[in-house]
Amino acid sequence: YKLGNTPIQRHHVGTLWAEGPAWNAVGRYLVYSDIPNNRQLRWLEEDGHVSTFRNPSGNSNGNTFDWQGRQLSCEHGNRRVVRYEYNGKITVLADSWQGKPLNAPNDAIVHPDDGGIWFTDPGYGSLMNYEGHKGELYIKEAVYRIDAHTGKMAKMTDDIFKPNGLCFSPDYKKLYVADTGASHYEDAPRNIKVWDVVDGKRLSGGREF
Repeated sequence: YKLGNTPIQRHHVGTLWAEGPAWNAVGRYLVYSDIPNNRQLRWLEEDGHVSTFRNPSGNSNGNTFDWQGRQLSCEHGNRRVVRYEYNGKITVLADSWQGKPLNAPNDAIVHPDDGGIWFTDPGYGSLMNYEGHKGELYIKEAVYRIDAHTGKMAKMTDDIFKPNGLCFSPDYKKLYVADTGASHYEDAPRNIKVWDVVDGKRLSGGREF
């Protein structure tokens, strides 16, 4: 995405590894993760002030907001996806698959049709202590979906080495997932894989770019 006449502005220095920016249009702020420092920061549009938003944050990486305005975060350190409720409590949306702990959820997005939460689980936060807690990966790296109404979790695809960042197309009919497995697997491609999203709940096809 490019705006040709827009300058690059530096808003903050001091993070060790900044990831997961998410914009809150109501609060007019940007929240993002400083993974190694185990905190989330917030930049306020009003005066450009940056402050600590959450500490500890479970070594969170990706952040986003659902269609009710609640923040969702992928926690490396706790191997889970959580939602921050209006009263400040934390709801754990996903922390295991078929009885085994998740690797370390990385990024999340929300589909508008039914509020389904899609997230990737490549396990980077469990490969070393810098971004979480070093530990074994018990399951294949994959992309999952959480049903917003039932809370039921489904594996959407594991046909990718290390699914990292993901996003929908502007019409929400395609899913894009970056595969960053080439840094860990010799036969992994360097590409972005694209699927058609059917009814906001299923994937069809799968093309590499």
